[in-house]
Amino acid sequence: MSKVKAWVEAARLKTLPLAVSSPLMGSFLAWADGNFLWSVFILATITTLLLQVLSNFANDYGDFKSGADNHNRIGPRRMVQSGEISPKQMKKGLLINIALAFISGVLLIYFGTKGKDIGVVLFFLVLGIIAIVAAIKYTVGKNPYGYRGLGDLFVFLFFGLIGVMGTHFLHTGTFNPWHIMPAAAIGLLSTGVLNLNNLRDYESDKAASKRTMVVLLGNRKAKFYHLVLIVVSALLGPVFVIFNYHSAYQFLFVLAFPLFISNLVAVFRHSNPADLYPELKRLAFATFIFTVTFGVGMIL
Repeated sequence: MSKVKAWVEAARLKTLPLAVSSPLMGSFLAWADGNFLWSVFILATITTLLLQVLSNFANDYGDFKSGADNHNRIGPRRMVQSGEISPKQMKKGLLINIALAFISGVLLIYFGTKGKDIGVVLFFLVLGIIAIVAAIKYTVGKNPYGYRGLGDLFVFLFFGLIGVMGTHFLHTGTFNPWHIMPAAAIGLLSTGVLNLNNLRDYESDKAASKRTMVVLLGNRKAKFYHLVLIVVSALLGPVFVIFNYHSAYQFLFVLAFPLFISNLVAVFRHSNPADLYPELKRLAFATFIFTVTFGVGMIL
């Protein structure tokens, strides 16, 4: 395998549509409010993608160091564990990605906080630094939070509430409490994708003492946890529209519901953990479709 292909695989491009959902939802909400900025949309998308790739690189490196990635692992092979990328090379890749994410984040803050109080600027700068640290510390370091069952919470916050509402604020300079609902919906769906990943890796994670939410709950309870994540996220859409109704177009997002139902059926019917691998990208795609249809419905 060529080095370029190895790095592309390590970046896990199939996870990127999911990452785009939070800045996209925040931008759609801003557009519907009449305060859309192309500079914020482009930079928020680039920054989020860089953070997702950073998290993927860190996960590849961290799980190798901890022993969670081994020959018993199910799913796509990891580049450090397979030897395609050395640990030293991955460290360099992490540093380059950190620099790019920081530069992109600073530019995003610059364009999104023009004319704002210095306190707002500092708040977003600190938030950006925390996001970079969180992307790394998921599986890297002496006490990674992903090994203590906290990965779900961080995904919900950064790819849901913070990602959506932060993007909206940088567009508009305003905070709308109602937007917590679509933001939470994206956060719950993103957590669902992580839960699928952890359901697939249950046995290897358990053997490596990686205490994910699935390992803490057990396989059976984790399936019902997944059901709650998907059902609650789906319900938040209609509740939001009912209290903020303008047009029937706002219900366009129900087009994504059959994809959610299909995902739940697959989770409860699967007998082989490997069967869950394609469900990750299907739920990521369903989340993206939900975001687009929800946003277009708001604009129409």
